[in-house]
Formats: sequence, structure tokens, C-alpha cells
Amino acid sequence: MPYETIKYELDKRILTITLNRPEKLNAFTIEMSEELIDAFTRASADDAVGAIVVTGEGRAFCAGMDLSVRGNRFGLDDDAKPTLEDMNNRLDDPHIEQGVRDSGGRVTLAIYECNKPVIAAINGPAVGIGATMTCAMDVRYASESAKIGFVFNKIGLVPEACSSWFLPRIVGMGKALEWIYRADVMPADELLQGGLLSAVVPADDLLDKAYELANTLAQRSPVAIAITRQMLYRNASAPHPMEAHKLDSLGIFYTNQIGAREGIKAFLEKRDPVYADTISQDMPDFYPWWK
Repeated sequence: MPYETIKYELDKRILTITLNRPEKLNAFTIEMSEELIDAFTRASADDAVGAIVVTGEGRAFCAGMDLSVRGNRFGLDDDAKPTLEDMNNRLDDPHIEQGVRDSGGRVTLAIYECNKPVIAAINGPAVGIGATMTCAMDVRYASESAKIGFVFNKIGLVPEACSSWFLPRIVGMGKALEWIYRADVMPADELLQGGLLSAVVPADDLLDKAYELANTLAQRSPVAIAITRQMLYRNASAPHPMEAHKLDSLGIFYTNQIGAREGIKAFLEKRDPVYADTISQDMPDFYPWWK
């Protein structure tokens, strides 16, 4: 699909997805949500993509939902009367999907399902969905000028974009509750100390920092990276370590026959490995095990 609100730029196995409504501080719209879902789904299946960097055009990352849109800003059907049973049994029904489901949550679920590592380069203000969408990304770097806010309770909303699942896993329950209850827009240093960010760097160095990690990851075995990403997210919430042991065993057994042969050979020969495995051809039969 053609993109109007984002940029999709692939260079040397690194995909840069740029939120591209700078005149609106990259404020989120329903159109942007559909484009982001398409972009992450497309990148997940593309063997040419080794890693993904997400950033914003101009001086902001994302200023939250575009509140300047007339009428229902969230694109929801105000006449619907959804129940928990509907969400359990009719999630993909077009009426539920388009009229009830949280558009930000559909984006973060697409990120969660992605086979590729995702790095956030938060170049400026990230508020509301601008903050919560980054929680589904694997590593978050921010510029010194970035400010981030989980502001939902301040305007009478609950947090969205599956952030009630992601945020406590990143920063702990106490810190997640504090930030969401306070609903403040916080400086990057506070988010670094709280564990949400991996680094805060000068604005001019932000993309270089993100691309440095992305380039490293793009040279790794894509099969091992894809399985590892899902193992960590899904095993972290498993009820017993035996579930992790089962998948560790299958993963080690399988990757030992694929990328590890080249990786070990390169290690012994004191050279950089050149992995030939691909997502499209070499994923094991047990993947995706959660389905």
C-alpha cells in the first residue's frame, strides 16, 4: 500500500520507518495506524530487512492522537455496545476490528509479532500513543530534548496500545503505575533512570546510535534473531521455566543445524560470519509455537 503518513526506507538491510506528519508533530491518526500495521507486517516477511529503526520527522517523535480531527478522534463506533465476550470471540469481525478495537494496540501487536528487531530513536516529544508504541519496541534510545508522557489518566482515559502489558515488564509495576498515575510529560533523563530508555544522546547522534545497533543485528542469523525475540517476549510470561526449557531445547537443536554452523566456523577461523539463512526459507516447523 502507498504510505501518506510514514516513510518506509530500506538501506543495507536496515529499514527506517519515519512517522511523517511534521506539521502536526507526527500526531497519530487512524490512517497512520493502518500504515504502520502494514509496514511492520511487510518488514517481518521481507528477507531484505535485517533490523528496523523507528523515528519521527522534524522536531517530534509523536505528539499522541491528533486531537484536531473533528468528531470521534479515535475512529470508534460510539453506537456500539461491545462486551468482553465480543472481544474474546469476535475480535476479527470487521465491526469490532474497525469500530471497537484500540488502533494503537493493533499497531503494537503488529510490532510484537514482527520477526525483526525494532529500535526506537525517539527524537523529540513522545506523548500518549507516541510513548506507548515504543514500549513494544526492543530498545529505546532518545535525544536529550525528548520528553515522554503516559498522559491518559490526566484526560480521563486508561492507557492503551497494550502498554499495561509491556510497560510493567520493562520498568516494574511500581514505576509503571507511578508514571501512569502521575500522567506527567517527563524528561528523557528520568525515563533513563527508570529503565525505559537504554541511552540518552545528543540529537545529532541519535540516529547514528540506533543505526550502530541495527547494523550489528542485521548481520546476525535472521532465524536465530527471530526465534530469540519471540522466546524472550513469550517465555517471560510463561507460568513455569519448563516452558522456556522446551523451547530452548528445540531452538538450540534447530539453530545448531542452520546459522550456528557458520557462526562457529567463523569463530574458529577468526573472521566475521556470513549467514545465509532466511526467514522465508529456513524457519523451523515449530515456529510460531504460540499459534
